[in-house]
Amino acid sequence: MKVFVFDLLAYGENLDHIKEGTELPYPLSQRHFKADVAVRTYAEHLAAWEELDRLGYDGVGFNEHHCSPYGLMNSPNLMASAAAQRTKNLKLLIYGNLLPLHEPLRLAEEIAMLDCLSNGRVISGFARGIPREYQVHNVPLADSRARFEEAYEIVTRAWTEDVFSYSGRFWSYKDVSLWPRPVQRPHPPIMIPIVGSQESIEFAGRHNIGITPGLAGGGLRDDIIRHYARSLAAAGHRITPDHLSLALNAYVADSKAQAVREVGPYHLYFNKTLFSHGSFTETAAQRKAGYVGEHSTDYVRPENQRAAALLREDFRSLTQEQFERQAENLPYGTPQEVAERIIAQAEHAGANMVQIGLNRGAMPHDMFIHQIRRFAAEVLPILQKHEVRRVRAAEEIAA
Repeated sequence: MKVFVFDLLAYGENLDHIKEGTELPYPLSQRHFKADVAVRTYAEHLAAWEELDRLGYDGVGFNEHHCSPYGLMNSPNLMASAAAQRTKNLKLLIYGNLLPLHEPLRLAEEIAMLDCLSNGRVISGFARGIPREYQVHNVPLADSRARFEEAYEIVTRAWTEDVFSYSGRFWSYKDVSLWPRPVQRPHPPIMIPIVGSQESIEFAGRHNIGITPGLAGGGLRDDIIRHYARSLAAAGHRITPDHLSLALNAYVADSKAQAVREVGPYHLYFNKTLFSHGSFTETAAQRKAGYVGEHSTDYVRPENQRAAALLREDFRSLTQEQFERQAENLPYGTPQEVAERIIAQAEHAGANMVQIGLNRGAMPHDMFIHQIRRFAAEVLPILQKHEVRRVRAAEEIAA
């Protein structure tokens, strides 16, 4: 099993003291920004990624967000460039560049450069982003999917064709031959995070692209995997454990109680303050704005429709007591329990790659480094020795 650490790179200071009611102000004024905190935050996370490389993790994952302390990676490619020079073996999962918001030929060039700078260590994640990103970049939400699909074709053609021309609705090019080219041929591996929309699942299936299914997990994740398997099969492909990566949070301690007590405040800060700052998560609202289709959750079983609705209240209302109950079945606790919980979830889903969040919220650097080291010493070897061979969640589809 491949083990990556996923890092949102949140602004490294708790901002609860500036909340207005239950929410951070948006837009968030510059008077709340401290340059020294940002400088420290970047330095600490790059140092953490060096530690991941030294300790034998398979990779690090990071993403793109804008105008929020939720994540300071406005340009994940800049972070990947810095990481490429400070690590030797770590895979760099850029998860991902927001295709609808940027000029796609420039992205193709930058990722090709990064693949050369890292000697072929880039995994190119492509995502659509959350509604806030579209407001920031003044791009209509209703254009998101069409822009994504057009940009995807441009980027992949730029990587693979000797000379290409393209005339599209949003971008056009004539007689382009990309220099430099990616080290990995025909191009770096591509992955897509799937929150839940049917259209994204089917796009990934048509193009045989690996996915991270259902960040919320549970039954919704199973539904996503089943629909993905059907979509792959319709395009002539068969799902394998290498198609899937699971996003999980973990915390290693001497006991379950200690783990929940220590990580709880940072988990709550993420849910109640950072998550969806200046944006909206609800599928119904996204459907009304044209971001997802009318039938985007038709594939979801009735018992999982609430999870697919992504209601803001489910995140904002979380209490420590509720988190304690949730944690009973999650990878928080002793090293053995953490390893067993991760393997159980990976086996259930059929995923041979996991992305572990070890620094939920604005966790202090020393806690993050401690988790990286303890997880590496007591959990990582168990996971890396394990291989998932079956996609159980979709076996009846693939049969």
